[in-house]
Amino acid sequence: MNGWLQADAHLRGFGGFHGGLALALLTSAMREHAPGLELQSVTGRFDRPVDPGFTVDSALVRAGRTLSVVRAQAQNEKGTAIEATAVFARRGENTWQPVTPAPPAAPDPAECEVFAIPAEFVPIATSMEIRPVGTARPYAGGPVPELLAWVRLTEDDEAPDLLRLVLLMDALAPSYAAILSTLAVVPTVELTVRPAPGLAAATSPWILLRATTRTAGPDGWIDEQIDAWTTDGTHLGSAQQLRVVRTL
Repeated sequence: MNGWLQADAHLRGFGGFHGGLALALLTSAMREHAPGLELQSVTGRFDRPVDPGFTVDSALVRAGRTLSVVRAQAQNEKGTAIEATAVFARRGENTWQPVTPAPPAAPDPAECEVFAIPAEFVPIATSMEIRPVGTARPYAGGPVPELLAWVRLTEDDEAPDLLRLVLLMDALAPSYAAILSTLAVVPTVELTVRPAPGLAAATSPWILLRATTRTAGPDGWIDEQIDAWTTDGTHLGSAQQLRVVRTL
């Protein structure tokens, strides 16, 4: 991945260039240094907005017998905007008993209503279809800091691959927003995505996302857990976000 990438307005999330998309772009650059290996974990730290655009630099940190570590940076006119690290490994033998989180009960996507996010708040939402499960909504002052929804990209009907998964893991509003009753920004400071083996067998463009705030401090720092499943309940991967609440 070479050259200047323009941070166009339609690719913005709530308050800046979409974090999941940015991390997917860096992941794409990093996996070029690990051919034949599978991504186990990727973490991005968002130091500053990438507007108006950025370049991506990536390099192999360590290549071992079973795993490789790669780093990448998004650089804009002010310096480093995003720092990322990824761990890639060779596929092991299917020796060990797997453990995956059970999917929550949810009706089919067709039975859930579309949740329309105003494009002026989250422009990239026009590229996604979100169908919430249950009554929780962002900034609705609910009792639990959790959001559950079916999500898919609208530009094609492809099942999620690695880069789509990284992008979609950041598709929902911050789960902490479910207990807020006034508008506030809750930007991502750090995002880690770990794909699961079930991703390779995904056949539907729909994924079920559950985002839960595990802890939130009085100073606004938030630890969020996100999990994704297919329509048949296969676990696709997990993510963790470090967020912080900021008033508008």
